[in-house]
Amino acid sequence: MSALKRGEEAAFELLVRLHQHRVYGLCLRMLADRAEAEDLAQEVFISVFRNIQTFREESLLSTWIYRITRNHCLNRLKFLRRRAHERQQPLEDTRQADLAGESLADPVAGSRLQRPDRAIEGRELESRVLQELAGMSEDHRELVVLRDLEQLTYEEIQDITGLAEGTVKSRLHRARMELARRMAPHLKDT
Repeated sequence: MSALKRGEEAAFELLVRLHQHRVYGLCLRMLADRAEAEDLAQEVFISVFRNIQTFREESLLSTWIYRITRNHCLNRLKFLRRRAHERQQPLEDTRQADLAGESLADPVAGSRLQRPDRAIEGRELESRVLQELAGMSEDHRELVVLRDLEQLTYEEIQDITGLAEGTVKSRLHRARMELARRMAPHLKDT
């Protein structure tokens, strides 16, 4: 941490390497647009670099980075709405990710061997989930992404969002119910 605060390049490069997949994954899940997510992930790390002096070490560094990422995502979504930007469908993003050998749920999943039929079924289900997530409200999408996809603790989510624990849990419950309702027609087909 002291090397980061001194502005040492090697420390910042290590920070980027350690957190780039999670920051990019959160951006992609929140924005559902690969190009926007790539741009925003870079902006997040620029913000981290510029503001590292303000990090008070009262929470984990990763939680602080997630908070910055979340704020950037919410601001970008507002900007895109104002500009009436047509977002790409997550299904296309998932296919592009698969061609690159990565999974949106796990950046290193492409390195594991899997039965081809199960891999295809898993990618199809993942595509449906991401497509339905993109159609949910930002508040609900954010909580499902942070808790269920990023597997953060309730305490970390509280630190990132500024919401009380009870609020996080109740909104997450409603978000999961909405996602289940949205997924029901897709699951009947399987």
